[in-house]
Amino acid sequence: MAKAFFRLQKFLRRTQFLLFFLTAAYLMAGSLLLLQRTRLVVQQGPRGTSAGQALLVPEAVPGAGLAEPRGAQSPSPRLLAGTAALQELVPSQRHGPHWLMARNSELRQLRRRWFHRFISDQEPMQTAGLKAMKRTAEHKGTYMGCFSDDSREKTLKGAVFYDLRKMTVSHCQEACAERAYTYAGLAYGAECYCGNKLPVTASRPEECNSECKGEKGSICGGVNRLSVYRVEELWAAAPRRRNVIYRGCFRAPENLTDTFPASLIQPNLTVEMCSEFCSKKEFPLAVIRGRECYCGYPTGRFSLHGGADRQLCSGMLNVSSAAGGKYCLVYQTPVQDTRCTDRKFLTTKSKVFVALSSFPGAGNTWARHLIEHATGYYTGSYYFDGALYNKGFKGEKDHWRSRRTICVKTHESGKTEIEMFDSAILLIRNPYKSLMAEFNRKFAGHLGYATDRNWKSKEWPDFVNSYASWWASHVLDWLKYGKRLLVIHYEDLKQSLIPKLKEMVEFLNMTVTEDRLLCVENNRDGNFKRSGAKQKNFEPFTQEMKDLINRYILTVDEALRGRNFTGLPREYVPR
Repeated sequence: MAKAFFRLQKFLRRTQFLLFFLTAAYLMAGSLLLLQRTRLVVQQGPRGTSAGQALLVPEAVPGAGLAEPRGAQSPSPRLLAGTAALQELVPSQRHGPHWLMARNSELRQLRRRWFHRFISDQEPMQTAGLKAMKRTAEHKGTYMGCFSDDSREKTLKGAVFYDLRKMTVSHCQEACAERAYTYAGLAYGAECYCGNKLPVTASRPEECNSECKGEKGSICGGVNRLSVYRVEELWAAAPRRRNVIYRGCFRAPENLTDTFPASLIQPNLTVEMCSEFCSKKEFPLAVIRGRECYCGYPTGRFSLHGGADRQLCSGMLNVSSAAGGKYCLVYQTPVQDTRCTDRKFLTTKSKVFVALSSFPGAGNTWARHLIEHATGYYTGSYYFDGALYNKGFKGEKDHWRSRRTICVKTHESGKTEIEMFDSAILLIRNPYKSLMAEFNRKFAGHLGYATDRNWKSKEWPDFVNSYASWWASHVLDWLKYGKRLLVIHYEDLKQSLIPKLKEMVEFLNMTVTEDRLLCVENNRDGNFKRSGAKQKNFEPFTQEMKDLINRYILTVDEALRGRNFTGLPREYVPR
């Protein structure tokens, strides 16, 4: 034994061999790590930047009419830039302005980050269901068990949201309690569902085996399985998320009991009592006539179109039904209208590849919300945006060329990017509003407002100079290279939602019922209202900026009319 040990010691003393051995081990370890990382990113290639986005605002272009502004006067027709003249500027600019280059880099970072996040496989958790039972006491709600999540007939569908990175049991419970729901259910480790009815089919505890994305060791359901908690006891501590909203005074239907599925007669009826009763029944409308409370949805019989004078409903509470007369008060409860919330991917690949194209800040996300709820199918995106996925846009994580979505969001322009699509809905918004919306998003996210410091910084004029030309070139490129276009103006969509939405749905070769469209109208805002203080009569545009933007407005208006489309709405007309 001693002899063998002596030989080993002598061998190790050979310094050159030992250094060689350590160096080789180090290189092998580094090579393995590099190969592993390369395998993840090799599948994602870079996407080119549209030439149209690199369009710079010239100081002076002879013959194009884009010279420096001459004061506050409205530009004459001689100053208008023709479509061809504006587009001729594109090829000469090989490198976009700082803002556009920064934005393209930002989009590439988003794609890369989301690609890595979704390709990682989840290891199965063998004892996860049992762990859920043990950790129940740590959460405030009462654990009801693991249930089957029937996608065809969901019971927990009053409110739905996702969080791929930070979902926890407490987060879901509190969100449902704020909305006055009785039950909170979690699935897939990242999805939260609220409702007042317990799922019917119970499953084995071990089938709920998905770890919560934001809480290691906690269970958030499983594949088609819900971890369900009762949260009614949390109501007192939870702040109410939304108040009851007054919708107006309307002529009552001839037969209220046939029109509305649930009703209550109460001698001392209040708006709060009626709203709470209807919320428990999971109806979005609370209708009051005298001492009668009715719950239901907007329908063809009662569409909430054409409201009456509020004076006709004054003093209606707690009077007899006969005295209540022909009119009724209508309130929106905190409950979501769920008739149009179920969505899915296309069962077969779409034969027509449709783009939902717009300049950033033009309402593309809101249009996707409307289309998804109207058609019942997810929309895709050229970009991977985690914030939007968390808002329920599941198409964000689907590859944009999968053809499993009804249409694909894009802000791209340029011949190559446009000709990939068979047809497109081109959404156009007033550039003044679009520029402000995109600047807000850049500094405060999808639902926030930029600070006063941001608006007064040098970044705002730089942003306008770069993005105003992009607004024009985006529309011009799609008019030039688009194969089949439906032009929708954001302002018209807001003003006449159902007619314009019908137009969009028909363009997508889909048919929808009137009740589903009314449901979309009832949920028209979704989760896309910006929060925080908005400055009234806020005007961040200088006269020089206005003169520049006005020229682009007139150019785009001329191009639209040249393609036999309706020109821009009057409110776009130069300020």
